[in-house]
Amino acid sequence: MSIAGGVDLAIPRGQSVGCEVIQIFTKSSNQWAARALADDEVQRFRAAQKDGAPKVVAGHTSYLINLGSPDETLHRRSLDAFVVEMQRAERLGLRHLIFHPGAHTGSGEEAGLLRIAQALDEAQARTPGFKLVVLLENAAGQGSTLGGKFEHLAEILSRVSDSKRLGVCLDTCHAHAAGYDLRTHEGYEAVMESLDRTVGLPRVRAFHLNDCLKGVGSKLDRHWHIGKGMLGLEPFRLLMNDSRFDGLPGFLETPKDEECAEDRINLAVLRSLVGDPARKAVPTQIQEVL
Repeated sequence: MSIAGGVDLAIPRGQSVGCEVIQIFTKSSNQWAARALADDEVQRFRAAQKDGAPKVVAGHTSYLINLGSPDETLHRRSLDAFVVEMQRAERLGLRHLIFHPGAHTGSGEEAGLLRIAQALDEAQARTPGFKLVVLLENAAGQGSTLGGKFEHLAEILSRVSDSKRLGVCLDTCHAHAAGYDLRTHEGYEAVMESLDRTVGLPRVRAFHLNDCLKGVGSKLDRHWHIGKGMLGLEPFRLLMNDSRFDGLPGFLETPKDEECAEDRINLAVLRSLVGDPARKAVPTQIQEVL
């Protein structure tokens, strides 16, 4: 949800489309600089969470941050910006802060993963006592981006000293693009077995629920509307009814306009799949809107 006009306004925007949970940027996603959070803005934000849904609010870090960069200047700037994002999220009382692990930009996977883990160690040392849980998001695997393999996430988690402050956010579009085929029941179970074997399913704390415009293994991160892309409805039906993930938040990152009409449609599609053990079709009225 947009934070235009103040972070506190994201909550009523989420309420207006029927969200139970929302994800926000605590600052501009494409700028290094961050406007200071005003005390009254923080108070309004915290008060709005107590008034009703959405109850779970997660933050997402800036796209500029690259903790895996071998360039010392960019790495240090990214680390400092990451700590600022953690501080803002903690002040707002967010439960989770989701981030893209980064890219090695030519230094190699092992060097990049080590650099990310070391950066997280320092970030945690600079934020003692924080309740915030930072979530590594799996990537589509394009170029030198890290996180396209579940093994990358497992490696980072294993190297960080205090991994209790870390978890994973699984993005369905990214997994599909990276080559994890979720489109059938057998494929879905195989992907979840792989995730459990490497990361561990208890590490999964949230989901990004996005269809994908491109084919499985394309390495291209192109989000699309639920059931209208290359994933189709089946992976989402399986996920929405997977008791292993009961109670975990799922966030839409699908395209939308300022009115968020597409959010209402995508939410309705997902909710129509809940309690659906027999591949029930999406209700006709929703199909007509789609």
